[in-house]
Amino acid sequence: MKFISTFLALFMATVAANAQKYIGGDISALTRNETFNPTFLDKNGKTVSDPLDIFKSEEMNIMRVRLFVKPSDYANNDPWACQDLEYVKELGKRIKDKGFKLMLDFHYSDTWADPAKQWTPKQWETLTDDQLYTKIYEYTKDALEQMKAAGAEPEFIQTGNEISYGMLWGKEGSSSLKKCFLGSSANWSRFTTLLKNAGKACREVCPSAKIIIHTERAAQTNVLTNFYDRMKSDNVDYDIIGLSYYPIWHNTIATLETAIKTLESRYADKNIMIVETGYGYSWEYKGDYNLYATYPATEAGQKQFTDELITMLNKHEKVNGLLWWWMDYNAYPWATTKMDDWWYAPLIDSNTGKPLAAMSSLKDFLQGSSSVGGIKIEEEETRGPWYNAAGQPVGEKPTKPGLYFRKGKKLVVGKE
Repeated sequence: MKFISTFLALFMATVAANAQKYIGGDISALTRNETFNPTFLDKNGKTVSDPLDIFKSEEMNIMRVRLFVKPSDYANNDPWACQDLEYVKELGKRIKDKGFKLMLDFHYSDTWADPAKQWTPKQWETLTDDQLYTKIYEYTKDALEQMKAAGAEPEFIQTGNEISYGMLWGKEGSSSLKKCFLGSSANWSRFTTLLKNAGKACREVCPSAKIIIHTERAAQTNVLTNFYDRMKSDNVDYDIIGLSYYPIWHNTIATLETAIKTLESRYADKNIMIVETGYGYSWEYKGDYNLYATYPATEAGQKQFTDELITMLNKHEKVNGLLWWWMDYNAYPWATTKMDDWWYAPLIDSNTGKPLAAMSSLKDFLQGSSSVGGIKIEEEETRGPWYNAAGQPVGEKPTKPGLYFRKGKKLVVGKE
């Protein structure tokens, strides 16, 4: 009996971890934003000293922070790309102290890393590939050890940011950048070796953390499958497929759903997180796709987009995370804040300092399911006869924690 109890406890813990869903956002710029002294208000117009309290009140449970190697080494760097290790340790601890999970986003660059640029950090530019394999392991390990020592241990770790075409390509402007493309085998082995060494450091320092491999080709399913097929064939160790999804770059929600269906079918052992998304509320940002006829650049249009995105995501049980990029941007009041840049798609209204309506919509990603002890059970699963582990009927819905069966499925119920 003791063995059975222990097994059930371990089983329940595993199911709980896999079933937990996460909502939140990338707030990497918050510390710098606060140097401009913006005023954050709650939806009732009351001044809030810490915007993290606003996010907590909206049931958010995870925050994401990017990390650059040495941003001061990049000439003419964007002032918002300032997240060195000291900055990230401080913000990470602040996030953890408020009770949020932390997602750490390694860029492995001195500046923004994305599909168009994955520049090798200046201090690493002269290293050979073999030396880079060692460097990425040592750097990742040291950064994580420092995060842990600072009270900012991450629960989720991205080993690279939007790495659809590889990372650590080389020096900006080089004629021999080491990119990875569909239809070519060049540089893929190098790339996956870098990822494996980064992942090795993650497992050693933060063994319970989930490793995310982050891409952004949601509009090109063939590129996605080529990428993750190579991760599988090269035995890259990771837990979660991370995706960016911006309608202006990746087209409709239906396009994203096509990608999700393909991924969840082809890589059934992986969960999926939308680690970046966003949509504007005030003016039309030009990209590859124009969806403003469907979702106007207004507060209502932003909310409509968010609601429809969440409705779709909640149809897919493998999708367990949704994070809004730079949701904390706030330039209110303009007369005194005087920000030196503008972001079109936050969840704070820079005209009022208040949360936009879409912020409250995010929690719906956690809804549509019964939350019991941190475990999500779909509403349709709560109807009809249930049976306990001994095969005895317990009625329409169990009232005690334990392992149950319904329609041939195992379901675990924890304490409320």
